[in-house]
Amino acid sequence: MDSIVRVVQIVAVIGTFSSCIYYLLCLWSAARFLREGEGEGGICTERLLPPISILKPLKGTDPEIYESFRSHCIQDYPEYEIIFGVSDPHDPAIESVKKLQREFPDRRIQLLVCPKILGANVKVSNLAQMLAEARNDWLIVNDSDIRVESDYLRRVTARLADPCVGMVTCLYRGVAGATLGSHLEGLGISTDFCPSVLAAWQLEGGIRFGLGSTLAFRRTELEKIGGFASFVDYLADDYELGKRIAGLGLTVKLSDVVVETYLPSYRLREFFAHQLRWARGVRDARAGGYIGLIFTFGIMWSLLALAASRAALWACGALSITLFLRLAVALFVGRGVLRDHQILKYTWLIPLRDLIATVVWVVSLSGHTVTWRGQRFWLKGGKLSRIVP
Repeated sequence: MDSIVRVVQIVAVIGTFSSCIYYLLCLWSAARFLREGEGEGGICTERLLPPISILKPLKGTDPEIYESFRSHCIQDYPEYEIIFGVSDPHDPAIESVKKLQREFPDRRIQLLVCPKILGANVKVSNLAQMLAEARNDWLIVNDSDIRVESDYLRRVTARLADPCVGMVTCLYRGVAGATLGSHLEGLGISTDFCPSVLAAWQLEGGIRFGLGSTLAFRRTELEKIGGFASFVDYLADDYELGKRIAGLGLTVKLSDVVVETYLPSYRLREFFAHQLRWARGVRDARAGGYIGLIFTFGIMWSLLALAASRAALWACGALSITLFLRLAVALFVGRGVLRDHQILKYTWLIPLRDLIATVVWVVSLSGHTVTWRGQRFWLKGGKLSRIVP
């Protein structure tokens, strides 16, 4: 038994040390991002403002959905169109689009019902059909729940004006609802997910994937990778699009724009299910990096070291250092980079959120099924297969 305890102590110390190194990497990456401004490039001048088609696939409603839609209609940009697409002619999101058309009659806003199901990922299936109606060569795809500032298009296109850049994507912050699950989700985005994106950007000399908050690219590069139809069965469609455009030898850039997503009022069970779907999607898309996450769960490792050492002084010190660095990452990235004003109020939930993340990581390794938009799928090699009840 003493030998087992000793091994547990050693493993826990290694895990704690690696987590602290990871937290320092996150802080370094965030500081560099702010200092160098990966997305800096200013705002495009009038002669570099080509017309843009914004593609927004929809399924159901999201919190504050109308205001999120509306933010895309008040852009300080000379020429653009917005194309909304649904697969169900009775989708409840349609009413918000019609209201938008009434409020902005001079804005080119289309609503398309996409009758074909081209693959398991209905969102990408809709995008493939929406693209045929897009007038412009510069394209932006973002999720239905994304809200943006009035200079969003100008700042995102600033980076895409460089011909060596194939895609521009954005970090985002979550605006939580009233439930505990929603606050845990928002904390995860601002204090864990976005720091991991910045760490990947630092380690890999850039990123080779996209984020669904914003995918800005040109039609030419989309056609070169086979169009939307080439990944219509993939769960992580934003990841695949960025990965394939990067595979053309072009750069994927992080904009300095930070957008908002309004989170549902998740119950704890819904929060866990959503985290599990995301975790299994990341596992299939970036298996090596996902396995490596085990070395970043600092709170779990330091608590294990504390228990195995029977609260030895050195373990108490390790826990204190780990908590300090973890909270430093949360505050520096959450407030400094993302400008998330909810962070301070809910910082005390971070240990709980991190311990739940450890459980999600373990459970995610044990299966290949995900639930998405009320349907169950088998996930293998990044691809979805619908499970028929």
